Amino acid sequence: MLKLYGGAMSRASIVRWYLEEMEIPYEFVKLDMQAGEHRQPDFLAINPMGKVPAIVDGDFQLWESGAILLYLAEKYGKVNHSPEERGKISQWVLFGNSTLATGIFVESSREKEMLHLMPPLDKILGEQPFILGNKFSVADVAVGSVLAFIPMMLKLDLSAYPAILNYIKQMSERPAFQKGMGSGS
Repeated sequence: MLKLYGGAMSRASIVRWYLEEMEIPYEFVKLDMQAGEHRQPDFLAINPMGKVPAIVDGDFQLWESGAILLYLAEKYGKVNHSPEERGKISQWVLFGNSTLATGIFVESSREKEMLHLMPPLDKILGEQPFILGNKFSVADVAVGSVLAFIPMMLKLDLSAYPAILNYIKQMSERPAFQKGMGSGS
């Protein structure tokens, strides 16, 4: 069975959300980060960087939430994507994990970055229900989780972005989101 390693209030919740969406059986291994369990030799053998999340799927080990999301989509997804479709999926997963997360959570550049990132994202989400169009995908987990962290952690005023607010509401109402993101991982 796939094992997901994470800690309280970590990005492991993002991976849990996707595992729940895809109904992939998994075991969650909650590390006590305060006690330094992520710095112990057993876990460092899985992720030498000592960061969560990480997965062990059979003999395969992988860390970094975006890489894990892409791997799960590729291995367990029921759709065979073209290289172009995989490129678009990767683009949005990397955008969520890097550009969007950094733009929102790095306080020194937040105001400037949000002015560049939120209007086009609001426009896209005003024209279609999901990041890639009319169907939920791993891109929604990557982008949706970062957006959902805003009201959970930052309490920023998003009233200028009604489509984003609606999208956050839609994502947070998904049963898999509630199991994965609301589980304290």
